[in-house]
Amino acid sequence: MTVVPDDHLMTLICDTCGDSVRASACVLPDAEVVWTLVSEQGWSGSPFATGPHRCPHCSLLPTASGGTAQCDNHGPGGILGIDHLDDVTVVVATGDIDLDTGDTLRAALRHAADMGGHVVVDLTRVHVIDSTGLGLLVRAHCDARDRGVTLCLAAPSRFIRTVLHTMRLETAFPIFDSRDDALVQLSEGTLSGSAASPAAAPARSWSQSSTVSKR
Repeated sequence: MTVVPDDHLMTLICDTCGDSVRASACVLPDAEVVWTLVSEQGWSGSPFATGPHRCPHCSLLPTASGGTAQCDNHGPGGILGIDHLDDVTVVVATGDIDLDTGDTLRAALRHAADMGGHVVVDLTRVHVIDSTGLGLLVRAHCDARDRGVTLCLAAPSRFIRTVLHTMRLETAFPIFDSRDDALVQLSEGTLSGSAASPAAAPARSWSQSSTVSKR
């Protein structure tokens, strides 16, 4: 592990140079999710305690393939595409979904709503989401429900699942392991697995969501 817990403090260790920083961090119930500590210290790397993590200096060093070291598999958020399949619109997102990239997702979700029908948000290429992104999904879910259709999440990362659980939203969205699974169940008119009645999933107020926000 590159994040070592010690009472109320955590030690963050750089996997490149071995430098470390010791600080308190507000963590999610899953003790292995340390994104808040990593982001608050200006480091890069995995949102999980097992790493790898890089200090601010090493984050700027060129990688073996050229370029600059960044968070593993993360990057600027955006929309890879919007697919229209009969009565379902699939929004394919990519990168981190946060305050800086939320407008792109907002526009894509609005377009999907305009098309009518069900919506599948494919999160296969998304690893981290903050309260801004989560708020967009919740509002889109409510809009879909009001229109009598369903908004599903496909292939959310472990981090996103943890955030949904923390915000008591894991039963608000039908969640599927893959885009294909979501499309099959929508086409059959049945929803199972993680899906539950939206009314049974009260969300915490957004004032309590600071633990999932990147700073």
